[in-house]
Amino acid sequence: MPVKLEAHLAYLLSAAERAMHRDLTEHLGANGLNVEQWRILSALAENPGQPMGDLAAAVLMPHPTVTKAVDRLVDAALVYRRHDPADRRKVVVYLSERGAELQDRGAAAARGQQRAVQRALGAGRAERLMQDLADLVRMMES
Repeated sequence: MPVKLEAHLAYLLSAAERAMHRDLTEHLGANGLNVEQWRILSALAENPGQPMGDLAAAVLMPHPTVTKAVDRLVDAALVYRRHDPADRRKVVVYLSERGAELQDRGAAAARGQQRAVQRALGAGRAERLMQDLADLVRMMES
């Protein structure tokens, strides 16, 4: 007898990610951002001056996709590129003042989504879920 898709952890994780992504897209869209752009701005707010490879890893996106997204963010004056002061052969990316303002608004939307999940599940259960997911990621990546 075949097992239903809903019985597979990978399926449930994908379904949850899609639902969260869809909801966050709606809230970020009011600020003129999509989820990928917000991730990039957030990663740069957390760790300014990242090389493209590090940024791609931080935002869970392929390097070429991040490069194209950063190109669009540069065009919108939300980020800028500079040569790495430690190694002039490398280029690093920084958040502009305008990008920081937009990232702040996007972060508020993300915090609102997280609060909604906490209300729905209860704060303790939501925290356990986040810890369990972080543990799962570490386990799968080791």
